[in-house]
This record gives sequence, structure tokens and C-alpha cells, in this order.
Amino acid sequence: MMYLFSDFLRIIVRNIVRYRIDIIVANLKRAFPEKTEQEIAIIEKKTYKHLIDNIVEGVKAFTMPKKTIIKRHKLLNPELLDSFYKNNISIIGVTGHYNNWEWGSLSASLQTNYNVAAFYKPVKSKFIDSILKKSRSRCGTDLVSIYETSKTFETNRNKPYVYLMASDQSPSKRELKNAYWIDFLGIKTAFLHGVEKHSKNYNYPVVYIDIQKIKRGYYEVELSILTDNPQSLEEGELTKRYANKLESIIRKEPENWLWSHKRWKHNDEEYQNKI
Repeated sequence: MMYLFSDFLRIIVRNIVRYRIDIIVANLKRAFPEKTEQEIAIIEKKTYKHLIDNIVEGVKAFTMPKKTIIKRHKLLNPELLDSFYKNNISIIGVTGHYNNWEWGSLSASLQTNYNVAAFYKPVKSKFIDSILKKSRSRCGTDLVSIYETSKTFETNRNKPYVYLMASDQSPSKRELKNAYWIDFLGIKTAFLHGVEKHSKNYNYPVVYIDIQKIKRGYYEVELSILTDNPQSLEEGELTKRYANKLESIIRKEPENWLWSHKRWKHNDEEYQNKI
């Protein structure tokens, strides 16, 4: 019933409201200049299906039992973290706005021994923000405002935590001075500096969280280590590794990324930044 509603809602959003269709198509054409108009149109249609499914699944997260969360957002290799946990070493887990990242704030606390903190950008409505925060933290995850990131790392420095960070959003103008400019999908792209900053400050290992859709409503999550010693890397190298990993995943099934956001609203000619 949930996905029947999603199919109906998709018709309204795509064909009637035409929500951000110009942005989606423009982003796809820019990222895949080698694809034909027909190929772009196919990806665009699949993008809307995934986008609306994600919204509906986000609503379903309010009532999903814990057993169902584990079944539908299954972590394949939690043992990758065992040696770090035994040595009381915290981890930074990075992912992108790819497939269902929302359920990750629920499933992570249920499938690892770690304390889990997920950073998010609060919405303007305090009422809606409180509802979202309650839903996403109901399985034990600490949902933390991005404006309290540094404070959270410092407060928990002696406790074993996994810090969840989605790092593919476009930096604000204020953040651009510290951004790393990386060749991403063939485009010079600004990336937030937070993961590099905090991983190097505390020398926390950084793990990529790859979320793959097995079938509608079912996801498998696989972890891989981007670095276990970030302080040994040159400036910007960790961000490059993250961007390259995300790009390789997007290219396989591009419709599952969030193409509706204005990812390339800045260009590197306007700013003098680290590369």
C-alpha cells in the first residue's frame, strides 16, 4: 500500500507539480554529457521514483519496528569495526545522499556496539524539527545539529562513537573559504571540510558507508575504510578518496542520488581555495 501511494504521488510531483525538474535534468546533462537525450530522460524518470520512495520511506520510519529496520537496512560487515571498538577508538562514518540514507540513523545503533551520533541541519520550524529528531533518534542515535559538531566531538572524545556525516551537500558561501575543490563527475566541485578537520584533529579512522538498494524497500549496507590514519594523509587527500568512492557508486546507478539539489551552484573561479 505504501508503494502504491508512492507511485500515485510520483505522478503528481513529476507530471503536475514538476518539482525541480529543470534542476534534475540540468544536473544530469552536466554530469553525463556523453549520454543521449533519451538516456537522460530514462534516468530522470527513475530519479523521481527513487525520490518519492525515499520520502514515503522517511514517513514509514516513524513506526517501523526494530526488527524490520534491521531486515530492510541490513549492515553486512559490522565486524569491520570490532578492532576499533575494542581499542576504544571512535569512527567517522561518511556517506552521501544516495539510496535511503535516512534509515541509517535508525539502523546504525541497532547493528553496532558503538554509540552513534548523526549530524543534521535543523529545519526552521521547531515543531517539525522536534518530530524529525524524535523519529530519527528513537533507536538510540544521538541526533546532533551541524552547528554543534565541534562541541560534540570534544564532549565525547573519551567515548567510543560512530559519527555519521553526509558530506556531498554544497557548502554555503560562508563555508566556501575552507572547502576542498575536487574533480567530481567531471566537474570541479566544492566539498565541505568537516570530515577532514575532525578526523585529523582526533586521528579518527574514516569509514565509507555504501548503501545499496537490493529491491524496493530493502537495502544492504557495506563498510569500507577510507583511512585508518588520517593525520598521515596530505591535505585534501581524504576528501578526494571520499569523492572518488561516491562517484564510482553514482555512475553505476545514477538515479539513486539526490539530483534535485543545487550541487553546482558555486564554481572555483570565484574563490581561492585548497585543491
